[in-house]
Amino acid sequence: MSNWTLWCIAVGVVVSLELLTGTFYLLMIALGLAAAALAAFFGAASSAQLIVAGLVGGLATLILHKSPYGWKPGQQAERDPNVNMDVGQRLQVEQWRDLGVGSFQARAMYRGAMWDVELHHGAGLPGSYQIQEVQGSRLIVRPA
Repeated sequence: MSNWTLWCIAVGVVVSLELLTGTFYLLMIALGLAAAALAAFFGAASSAQLIVAGLVGGLATLILHKSPYGWKPGQQAERDPNVNMDVGQRLQVEQWRDLGVGSFQARAMYRGAMWDVELHHGAGLPGSYQIQEVQGSRLIVRPA
C-alpha cells in the first residue's frame, strides 16, 4: 500500500472522529493529513510528508483558534445574559442598608418575588438599578 493511501485512510479516521466529537479542530488536523497525502502522491520523502502534515495542520489549527469560530474564553454564567435572562434587567430599590466599606444590601421586588440585592460600588441611594450578576437568590446590581 502506498504512502498517500495510508495518509488518506488517516484523513478518513480523523474526519470520522470529528463527526463524533463535533470539533472543528480535528478537521484542521485532517487538512494537514490531506496535505501530506498530496505530498506523498507527488513523490515527497517520508520526512517531508511528516513536516507538511505538521505545518499545515498546525497552521490551520492556529488560524481556526484565532478566528471567531475558535475557542473563546469561558464567561461566567452568572454574568452572561445569553445564559441568565436576569442579567441586564432593571429593578427598583427603595431602601439600602449600609454594610460598611462601600457595600450596601437591600430587599427588592423583582419578577413577583422578593430578592436580596447587593451593591458593591456606588452610593446606596433609592432608585433604578441594573442587574450585573445573579448569585443564587442574590442579585448584584449597579446604578442604571
